Amino acid sequence: MSPIVRGLTMLYLTTILLGFAHGMLPPIIPVLANEFHISGGFAAQVVTAFTAGRLIGQPVGGTLIDKFGTKPAVIGGPIIIGISVSIGIVTPWFWPLLLGLFVAGAADSVWMLGREVAGVDLVKANQRGRLMSGFMGFHGVGMGLGAWLGGTVGEEMGATVVFGIYTAIAAFVFFISVLIPSADRPKAAPAARLPVEDVREGSQLDRVRNLYLQIDPRLRATYIVLVFATASMMLYRMAYQAILPLHMDEIGLDPSQIGELFAVVAIGSLVMIVPAGFVVDKIGRKWATVPSTAIPGIAFLFIPFTGDMGPLIAIAVLMGFSNGLSLGSVATSTYDVAPDAIRARLQAARRTVAEVGAITGPLLGGFIAVQFGAGTAFFVYAPVLLLAAILLLFVARETLVKVSAAAASLGNGEPVSGLALLKSIPVLLIGAALLVFVARSRRTKRLTDEGSRDRSAAGADRS
Repeated sequence: MSPIVRGLTMLYLTTILLGFAHGMLPPIIPVLANEFHISGGFAAQVVTAFTAGRLIGQPVGGTLIDKFGTKPAVIGGPIIIGISVSIGIVTPWFWPLLLGLFVAGAADSVWMLGREVAGVDLVKANQRGRLMSGFMGFHGVGMGLGAWLGGTVGEEMGATVVFGIYTAIAAFVFFISVLIPSADRPKAAPAARLPVEDVREGSQLDRVRNLYLQIDPRLRATYIVLVFATASMMLYRMAYQAILPLHMDEIGLDPSQIGELFAVVAIGSLVMIVPAGFVVDKIGRKWATVPSTAIPGIAFLFIPFTGDMGPLIAIAVLMGFSNGLSLGSVATSTYDVAPDAIRARLQAARRTVAEVGAITGPLLGGFIAVQFGAGTAFFVYAPVLLLAAILLLFVARETLVKVSAAAASLGNGEPVSGLALLKSIPVLLIGAALLVFVARSRRTKRLTDEGSRDRSAAGADRS
């Protein structure tokens, strides 16, 4: 196996594993509420804390990686994540857990940025879109599979066991990350030429404005729409993870069923990895970006009316497909719009705004859920998604540039589509299935014992 393929394999594997670990958290929100004796809305702030950490980690990670390279990020990130989430194993209070997850979120942001730059260093420029799609797709798959396991284990064994598994996965990712080859850092793009007075006296907002003004005037509105669309996508994803468990708890579904629903979304995302890449690269960017905001917006309007598992599964299938379509499409469109000299900074600005949307989702959604019920939060968020779809359709420009089919593989002829890396998913599935089997066996035994006691008590009453 060549160093490039080995490096990509390790990057994709660590992406799945940490996504798996993160995915275990949302389904145990009701479990955390019971164990810490707090409201469901307050328990949902574990997602907010993690996302707030990611927001802080964006600029920190960029500075560290530019100065020291990717190795400290891809190795140090899992160490900090493991130490931070281990607080959930020992703390009897909720606030230390929120603090630990905040730190874990910051470390995860640094790690994800380091992983992305390490991957970009390994492939050609005309393969970066597929690379990004693979990263996002495999992360989504890991999140869904982790939700499946987290819901079952959390219900049967408690949140402490879930955080123990989380810590173990972070440790395993650290050992794998040591094997990732360190590619040479590319030379930094030349800084944009700005007026001297702007550089010396301008505020940070002025500098961002100057970056924006260097975009082709015909594409400036497109960039603004892409920023808004990214924020809306992050808002719906985080709200779906944080608020849907509360809605399911309200209608009487248990944490294991919550995990199964997230697994359906993950499978839909997995199925769409290859078709989404084809759509984005061959048909058009908007054919992916518009449905990936319109479908969730429509789905959010229907979620409050669901009362059992059947309709929620149908909605989860649609959400999985739309999530798969969004994989890398907005990032690729942004690279199309941004000038080469400033594209990294424009991408960072877009993602920072997106993290604001991610924080708003569970934070505002948790408040609405406590005051008016979880279903109302989906009504509030649906118009935001539909507005993003309308702007992408009618305001944003199509940015697809046709390229030669010859630029479809690595220099050594080995593909980077990620299909070969799917073989790592069955291993993860087998491990998760074994843990789910153990958890469900314990649940069956518990229910059997409770039934026996109930029958014994009933017989004693009759006698």
